[in-house]
Amino acid sequence: MILKLIKIQRYDVGLYFKDGAFRGLLDAGWHVLFHPLGRVRVDVVSLRSPWLLHDKLDVIVKSGVLDGRAKVVDLKDYERGLVWIDGRFAQVLPAGLFAYWTTMRDVKIEVVDARAVRFVHRDLAVIAASPAVERVLVQHTIPAGHVGALYQDGEFIETLLAGRHAFWKGIADVKLVPIDTRESILDVAGQEIMTADKVTLRLNALVTYRITDAQLALGVADDARQALYRETQLVLRALLGARELDGFLADKDGVVTELEQGLRRRAPALGVDVISVGIRDVILPGEMKDLLNKVTEAKKAAEANLIARREETAAMRSQANTAKLLQDNPTLMRLRELEVLEKVAATSKLNVVLGDKGLTERVVNVL
Repeated sequence: MILKLIKIQRYDVGLYFKDGAFRGLLDAGWHVLFHPLGRVRVDVVSLRSPWLLHDKLDVIVKSGVLDGRAKVVDLKDYERGLVWIDGRFAQVLPAGLFAYWTTMRDVKIEVVDARAVRFVHRDLAVIAASPAVERVLVQHTIPAGHVGALYQDGEFIETLLAGRHAFWKGIADVKLVPIDTRESILDVAGQEIMTADKVTLRLNALVTYRITDAQLALGVADDARQALYRETQLVLRALLGARELDGFLADKDGVVTELEQGLRRRAPALGVDVISVGIRDVILPGEMKDLLNKVTEAKKAAEANLIARREETAAMRSQANTAKLLQDNPTLMRLRELEVLEKVAATSKLNVVLGDKGLTERVVNVL
């Protein structure tokens, strides 16, 4: 048979090829085609599935038959396409030629220049959740309390805030380094330092800090935390090396203040802000600890002895004043004697024995 009868269903369209060349579109209905030696081919595609996929799409587009019936986009190497169908996001297109039927569906294609590398869009969350998006986009999420240092081809570009960020693949080498900007505590533990009077002690220091400049924190030192740790050690050695042990123990707050000032001068160059500094523990050698305990014990004993002597002196001075007062005032002396007898009579049995006349008179006089 040299004639071929083809029926195109509603909502479909036929792509008519003859002798390998595209001849046009066949709309819904019956079509009779001259079909010698099987050199006629009709590919039926659905208008309800708007994406037109065909190995000869370039030929079909160049014929002009899609004008007014389909939306065609030819994306360059540095361009990407965002496809919206009936107001809903459908897919991200890489570089290449694409066509979408617009007969049955509302199609919108947004062309984006990928040379910016970082992809910013108000509907990023929806786009990032679409199927197969990982073919063209790489995504990074910076957690809360962090920032991201963005490097492109080894060069620092900017600091990004917490959230989701997307970058186009195949444009540049992108690296996003998360940096914790929350307050952190640096524990400088077990550092042995020799004072000016040759006493070796161990110090545990605490430094509370926060990273404020991600570029400096990553670019100046390989590890900002480790650099701050070393800087704390150096400043502590310099401060204690110029002090004797007694001076340090008597003025630890002054050492902490100078340590904080020294770190604050150095920290900004590392992209760090020092919030507070403290000395947690001071550990002395065993023999030095025993010696200090003995010195402290001797000082306390001397202070106790001095207080006792002062109390004795005050008591004796009071007794001397009382004796002088009684000597100068006989009536006051008699009253004092009566108070003594009253106390004796109240606490025990009082027997008065009258002897010779002189003793009796003295007792009667007293009573």
